[in-house]
Amino acid sequence: MGSSEHTSKQFDAELEAVRARVLQMGGLVENQIQLAVEALVGGDVALMNRVISDDHRVNAMEVEIDESCNQIIARRQPAAGDLRMVMTVIKTITDLERIGDEAEKIARMAKLLSQKERLFLPRYTEIKHAAELALEMLRKSLDAFARLDLATAAQVVRQDEKVDEEFRAIMRYLITFMMEDPRTISTSLEILFVAKAIERIGDHAKNMSEYVVYMVKGRDVRHVTVEEIEREVLEE
Repeated sequence: MGSSEHTSKQFDAELEAVRARVLQMGGLVENQIQLAVEALVGGDVALMNRVISDDHRVNAMEVEIDESCNQIIARRQPAAGDLRMVMTVIKTITDLERIGDEAEKIARMAKLLSQKERLFLPRYTEIKHAAELALEMLRKSLDAFARLDLATAAQVVRQDEKVDEEFRAIMRYLITFMMEDPRTISTSLEILFVAKAIERIGDHAKNMSEYVVYMVKGRDVRHVTVEEIEREVLEE
């Protein structure tokens, strides 16, 4: 009995270590987005280069956590809730790595924009607002993962609609800008790529929240409506 209890405690410690690494990776990715947007708005080329060069750290963490999960599956053969937790981690780190890629994309676009005439640059107010919303979604989805908080997970899924609306508003604004002055077309397209990257960050954060519902409830809610997810969360 003592031996199996010891094994169980070891297993719990391994799962906890993996969860902690996911939150650490989430913090790194969150920082990457903040710095990328800050570099874009401030025209800070050194900061843009830093975000681009730091992307390898996000990739390395994904590989390391994935390897830990594979070892847990091979050695421990987890079942039920424990297996769902490991599967959730594997899916979550894939989305975090992709968010890291989007942050790098924002930094790369920022570098191109920094070489343009300031005269043709539209204001970044809308971009900043959309980025703040997407960052809030990411923070909440990490919080939901850390605390197994279904109510917060449902909030993130609902919030994704706001980020999509912001993206559509930016797109309409840029189309008007390009029609009024064709010289702004290449600049506007680069800003549109930034807006699309932010919208994709929101999508990945939403995915992560849906995995939390799966982890707790054992139900895959990736292709259901927001209302269905909210109903699922309310059910005991």
